[in-house]
Amino acid sequence: MKNILHVISSPRGSESFSVKLSNAVVEKFTEKFSGSSVTELNLSTDSFPHLDEAMIKAMRTPEDLLSPEQKDLLKRSDDAISQLKEADAIVIGIPLFNFGIPSSLKCWIDSVLRAGHTFSYDENGPKGLLSGKKVYIALATGGVYSEGPAKSYDFVGPYLHAVLGFIGLTDISIIRAEGTAMADLQQNALQKAISAIAI
Repeated sequence: MKNILHVISSPRGSESFSVKLSNAVVEKFTEKFSGSSVTELNLSTDSFPHLDEAMIKAMRTPEDLLSPEQKDLLKRSDDAISQLKEADAIVIGIPLFNFGIPSSLKCWIDSVLRAGHTFSYDENGPKGLLSGKKVYIALATGGVYSEGPAKSYDFVGPYLHAVLGFIGLTDISIIRAEGTAMADLQQNALQKAISAIAI
């Protein structure tokens, strides 16, 4: 039995290719590991706040010095970090928006990257604290970004490898549904991506 955290970042609901693809990843995972539990976090309907001065100050305050108000501010972040720690696998559905990730996903990332919780520093530099977990990125793009002239415009893959790797999530697979807005590719884009899922 495995615990799966399924993060949805597209605001397009059931019409979203990234939602369909990430659902397929979760389905294949639960087929392989029967009895697995799935926690779904839809960032479009259950969004995280943008960082502001009060939140940043609370995040940088030692835990034993936090005020009750600061503890309340950090509760959503604490809960999100607990979800990550409890997960054996993380599935993140992402549409490519203007060459990057949706802002809702960035807010979640800003909430779970916290010193002393998901990473630490020692004499050797930063150390991720969430090792031993598998991450599946279900990425949907209107064009083709894995190769060719548009490859340099894909900032999703490089960014997520860097930021998730920073907290110890280095075992990352990216499954791409590409060309969803291209007449010659869109009909088979999703099925081709689903066929490429390897659990």
